[in-house]
Amino acid sequence: MKKILVVADPLEAFKIYKDTTFAMMRELQRRGHTLAACEPEHLQWQSGQPVTAQVRHVSLTGDAEAWFTTTREGREPLHSFDAVLMRKDPPFDSEFFYATHLLEQAEREGARVFNSPRALRDHPEKLALMEFAQFAPATLVTRRPEAIRAFHNEHKDIILKPLDGMGGMGIFRVGPDGMNLGSIIETLNQGGATSVMVQRYLPDIVLGDKRLLLIGGKVAPFVLARIPQGSEVRGNLAAGGKGVAQPLSDTDRAVAEAIAPTLAARGLLLVGLDMIGDKVTEINVTSPTCFQEIQQQTGFDVPAMFVDALEAALA
Repeated sequence: MKKILVVADPLEAFKIYKDTTFAMMRELQRRGHTLAACEPEHLQWQSGQPVTAQVRHVSLTGDAEAWFTTTREGREPLHSFDAVLMRKDPPFDSEFFYATHLLEQAEREGARVFNSPRALRDHPEKLALMEFAQFAPATLVTRRPEAIRAFHNEHKDIILKPLDGMGGMGIFRVGPDGMNLGSIIETLNQGGATSVMVQRYLPDIVLGDKRLLLIGGKVAPFVLARIPQGSEVRGNLAAGGKGVAQPLSDTDRAVAEAIAPTLAARGLLLVGLDMIGDKVTEINVTSPTCFQEIQQQTGFDVPAMFVDALEAALA
């Protein structure tokens, strides 16, 4: 039996019918592990002392509303837990960045943190694909408006997105007519102050923006294709996309298996690889989701696969 600390958003805000962190916690408790939770704001370091957090030990009730009870609360050192799961949702802002440094200090004191705090910092979700450019669509990252215009002139149909967005926030499509390109550049680029990612539009988005789950260096056998609805270009579930689970294709598997070992070796126990067609568009490492959607539609127990990998890492 292991003591597990989950660093996440407030438990009261969880939508447990779809929340991946909840699914992890449920499987951990089912196996006899004990659970505690805190938020990044509860982390603290003081010279001469280890990194601590104000934590609450919780027990899951099985009830849909009052889904957990708090058994005790107090300030405890992170290294007193067998594992710390960093599950704070994006955005990756300054406070998230500072939290990774506190967690890395906790690692130096003996804590085991998943995903690795250093790896979280080293793999920003949009920019991490640069290392695997052979699997990505034509992509540009720049602060120069003229470079964006030149990219549009070359590729005609493009997608623009902020580097710190989540859930489809701030994503725009500009077609061959260039309609509103100037206005979109002004909105995202803020006069050259903010970097923008631009990618060639992939028509396969109509078949879904696929979420592949890489767990412990292995790829789950099912993906969740998030399919845009109506005239929407975004497949993100938060933007109204429809999630349809489907078996991993041979191409999906080949790409995932080429990437997974590298990321796992860096301490990324769980990665959400986003693909449109045969192209990787993002590599999500902060708080990958879709466990419950895949399990509910296919019967494949993604939380069990995750906890298997976590237990193996702790063995």
